[in-house]
Amino acid sequence: MPKFHIISLGCAKNTVDAHSMADLLARDGYRPADEPEQADVVIVNTCGFIGPARDESYQVLQDLAAAKKPGQLLIAAGCLTQRYGQEVARRVPGVDGIIGTRRWMDILDLVRRLRQTPHPQPLYHLPATPTVGRDEHGVPRVAVQGGSAYLKIADGCRRPCAFCAIPLIKGTLVSRPLEAIVHEARMLRDAGVQEIILIAQDTTDYGHDLGLKDGLAHLLEALTDAVPDVPWIRVLYAYPGYVTDRLIEVMATRPQIVPYLDMPLQHAHPATLRRMRRPANIDWVYRTLEKMRAAIPNLALRTTFIVGYPGETEEEFTALLDFVRDIQFDRVGAFRFSYEEGTASAALGDPIPAEVKQARWERLMAVQQPISLARNQAQVGRTLEVLIEGVDHEHGLSVGRSYRDAPEIDGLVLVEAVLPVGALVPVRITGAMVYDLVGVPASAAGAGEPAPPRPRRRRKRRRA
Repeated sequence: MPKFHIISLGCAKNTVDAHSMADLLARDGYRPADEPEQADVVIVNTCGFIGPARDESYQVLQDLAAAKKPGQLLIAAGCLTQRYGQEVARRVPGVDGIIGTRRWMDILDLVRRLRQTPHPQPLYHLPATPTVGRDEHGVPRVAVQGGSAYLKIADGCRRPCAFCAIPLIKGTLVSRPLEAIVHEARMLRDAGVQEIILIAQDTTDYGHDLGLKDGLAHLLEALTDAVPDVPWIRVLYAYPGYVTDRLIEVMATRPQIVPYLDMPLQHAHPATLRRMRRPANIDWVYRTLEKMRAAIPNLALRTTFIVGYPGETEEEFTALLDFVRDIQFDRVGAFRFSYEEGTASAALGDPIPAEVKQARWERLMAVQQPISLARNQAQVGRTLEVLIEGVDHEHGLSVGRSYRDAPEIDGLVLVEAVLPVGALVPVRITGAMVYDLVGVPASAAGAGEPAPPRPRRRRKRRRA
């Protein structure tokens, strides 16, 4: 029986596509291999978002090509190939097939053709239009990790951000049908998943191409009605200006939706934001986050910023630091600007020296770290539900996440007990670090002080 091995690089959205390709191969009789050298087919689901990610993707492909065994197939998939397919073929001669983000569902056809007839040049599957929501194989676009599952609700993006290559790679927004998303959520519920994480390049734009107004709020209402027994539903990647009053109300009145918002703001000075072609109304951000904190007790806020964007002055950067102090985010991710050919920002060049970008990044982290620590220290003495994701039997520890932590990007909760992986366990928080928390099972420590409950506000009737 043939074997496959998939390496997925980059973001959670890539993880979803890698899982879907693996599912297709498994349905066709392939078995997963633990290591590349054990596989007949090796697939690298690449990332091509910024320069360092591209470098990593090329390095992994080159290493695998150099180690190929006779008869083994090496396929490059994902964002790098979607944008730089010809370049991949030139820089990695050992690649047999190239498939992009929009045709991952063709992986079986590509593998079959490669196994039937040797090809002196890589075979390509890189059409020009997205196909999300039109999967003729009916494969769920989900990726399960322990008790959590990513569920992709859309692909592509129609936003004009000057620094971003996503529209060049993914194309414009294509939303998945609501019925298909609900169906997959039920499948995940039946599989015992405790947390469904909704992802897209911009979740708050969901349904725009389907003619839906407030599409994300509408989807969340449908999901919480369809799978009321899934404890956590998490939303990632909201866009400034599109967190509507209705979305806030739905998040506030549906307890399954964890009180967590990831809204990448990228900067806080209007002039910088205008050069980025991003929403520049900072007053809206202040008002909306104040409104959300009033409506949703214990709301955890996460954002990301870019430092060193072309033209960023010391005054603009100082405004960003002041903004971070004002808002008191629970989590902040920061990136140094990466010059990307083909984007609108390419015309601005990359004038800020690398050492200045690094210094600003360090200053931003120095401001945020004590804020993160204080936000974590506020959890000490409370009891939080923790989704257990791993166990260290030797030291008698379990590792998990609270509602305040998205997978891979936020902190962890270290629990002083061996607990079942995939279980949601009440944990009394006993200690706090900059990024992580420490706790003990509430059953072993007494109930402690629970986190203040989220009130169940009465849902308003809406006219059709």
